[in-house]
Amino acid sequence: MGVSAGRSNHRGAAFLYCCLAALFFAWFVTPVMQSARAQDDGESEKKAAEPAAESSGKTGSGMEKIVTFFIYGLLFITSIALVALIVLLFLELRLNMAIPPDFVEEFTETVNNRKFKEAFEMSREETSFVGRTLTAGMGRLQYGIEDAREAAAAMVDVIKARKEQIITYLATIGTLGPLLGLVGTVFGMIISFKELGREGVTPRPAELARGISTALNLTLFGVGLAVPAIFFHAFFRNRLVRLTMDTSNVADDLLTQMYHNSKRPAPAATATTTTAAVDARTTTAKPG
Repeated sequence: MGVSAGRSNHRGAAFLYCCLAALFFAWFVTPVMQSARAQDDGESEKKAAEPAAESSGKTGSGMEKIVTFFIYGLLFITSIALVALIVLLFLELRLNMAIPPDFVEEFTETVNNRKFKEAFEMSREETSFVGRTLTAGMGRLQYGIEDAREAAAAMVDVIKARKEQIITYLATIGTLGPLLGLVGTVFGMIISFKELGREGVTPRPAELARGISTALNLTLFGVGLAVPAIFFHAFFRNRLVRLTMDTSNVADDLLTQMYHNSKRPAPAATATTTTAAVDARTTTAKPG
């Protein structure tokens, strides 16, 4: 059950990842192409106005293209990582994935039927939060209910720590986004001030606008990455806290139920003994 659910999750994650990656690719490539087109127009104007400085103009424009493409590439890769993390966390941090209702119902029924070995194998094959927690607790159940609860609580802490490591990357992206945007801002200002610093030549408004536009676009993309990253970081942290608390409560109830069922005498054996005694009395009472 856990394996098939995991495979379906991976398929759904891959499909959503590809769709969102295509959207983000179109979102980032369009401004890059527009910037490259504006740079080509600037090169043609430069060639017509200053034939003597053609080679130096090509070099400067080529370097600007490389740096701009590099910054856009970093933002694009970061956005893909952000989308992938959000999709995967949405798939993993769901209540029906952390505590599958079918598993809880089947486990309860198995324990009530005193099939403790089958219940242990069932929880060991279950990859959800509650399955891993029950497996850890049942491994210590022979030493008492308190030891089982401590082992289950330790497993909940381990699961929470591993998921928090993934969620922390959202905070990292939320910090990197504005920094990458700041790099773009500085680079765009360099382009504009470079045009203003040309000696003996009137600054071209198109070049000044291109530098300012590059700075503002990259700043916008950086902030656009930070806003959803910070929001989903807080969102998934709160969801993880709630899921781990629910997992701990459900696992504690199931472990307590299993412990008390194991302490009770087997009803099947008692019923068999009673039936045998009644049959013996009936046989004795019959005339020979």
